[in-house]
Amino acid sequence: MNKSRLMDISIKISSGLTPLRSNPEFWESPDIPWVKTEQLGIKHIYDSNEKISKAALEKTTLKVNPPNTISIAMYGEGRTRGNLSILKNEVTTNQACCNIVVDEKKAHYEYVYYFLKNQYNQLRSLSSGVRKNLNSNDIKYFPIMLPNRLVDQFEIARVLSNLDAKIELNNKINAELEAMAKLIYDYWFVQFDFPDANGKPYKSSGGKMVYNEALKREIPAGWVVGKLGEYAQVKKGELITKKTSEKGAVKVVAAGIEFSYFHSEANCKENTITVSGSGASAGYINFWREPIFASDCITIRGSSDAETLLILGYLKTIQGYIFKQARGSAQPHVYPDDISRLMYLKPPGSIIKKFGINILASNKKIATNKIENEMLIELRDWLLPMLMNGQVTMNDA
Repeated sequence: MNKSRLMDISIKISSGLTPLRSNPEFWESPDIPWVKTEQLGIKHIYDSNEKISKAALEKTTLKVNPPNTISIAMYGEGRTRGNLSILKNEVTTNQACCNIVVDEKKAHYEYVYYFLKNQYNQLRSLSSGVRKNLNSNDIKYFPIMLPNRLVDQFEIARVLSNLDAKIELNNKINAELEAMAKLIYDYWFVQFDFPDANGKPYKSSGGKMVYNEALKREIPAGWVVGKLGEYAQVKKGELITKKTSEKGAVKVVAAGIEFSYFHSEANCKENTITVSGSGASAGYINFWREPIFASDCITIRGSSDAETLLILGYLKTIQGYIFKQARGSAQPHVYPDDISRLMYLKPPGSIIKKFGINILASNKKIATNKIENEMLIELRDWLLPMLMNGQVTMNDA
């Protein structure tokens, strides 16, 4: 291993800038990607959440970064500072991003990415000032350990990249399956074009619709309207106490979001909906495809997995309304009764069964992919420091 500085293996290390917001010319007809620190943290960035105009590029000192530039977040509250990504296309960034163009004759950009990813805490420790920001000069002098041969850097990066590629593929598959599930839900239960007895779309084919006074709209004949609590189990989670705080392999869900703690046993089976009960996320809907221990949140399950997924689709369509149920001056709360009282449109059991046939297999695939990703991430995060400090060689890997 050789010790170098980032500036010694780079063609350029610089930051971007923010074009004047007060100049509309810089923001009208935007088509140039402009990355901010909030995006950094995922491995690859192909596009930006916000864009700037060509005029902003022509009339400021802002420069376009070439593909495979490594970008490090220098500012940011919480865990943002020190996050990094590889910019895969020509993009610009704001001034809070430190952009490193690696000299391919001296180092492999993916190896440098993984090395810096492994140095997250060390990068953050460079911060200074009241807001604890990093600066590009400190990053220029940051030390990096490099294998003697460029080919060894490539091989180390290849092993880690293969793991990340599989994780990324699983995430892409899951996103497509989630989108397909939403499409089916909307088609069947919003447009009411579920398959009729002849396999044709119900409403579009002239299926009988009746006006419902409670919902103030027409619904398919034979469907019923009632409070969600009449058709689903809506419960408050259990508080963790000393008696129940034995560590184990079960995720603890607090406020509807995964907690960094593992419990010895589950109090909810797989395919459970949670709603955050308190705090800034009060009312937030989440879904768990594995057994969990539900703590400070509300849990919801239908009479079957298919109906639970149907309820999930329904709740997501009224997420904004559920957020508005949060109340309390010191800390906002959403209570089980708020969820139980929601008006729920329940289809006949035969429709729910057909929905399950169309949706349960993909739901299981999503769960399988998530479990596989957790295992791959654990393996990658174990290998990363071992490969970077030479404890594991490519022959071992």
